[in-house]
Amino acid sequence: MFLGLAWYWWVIFAIVLAISLPFKIKFMNAWAERQKEKKNEQHNKWGDDQ
Repeated sequence: MFLGLAWYWWVIFAIVLAISLPFKIKFMNAWAERQKEKKNEQHNKWGDDQ
């Protein structure tokens, strides 16, 4: 027992973490891309593109 949890809870926790990590990475990449597009739209909005 580590931190008061039985071994199988740690296995479940590790599996959930391993499954959710790729989704988090994909979401963060999509979020960064969206922020970059918003910044470009805002930049071009005022006619600053030359």
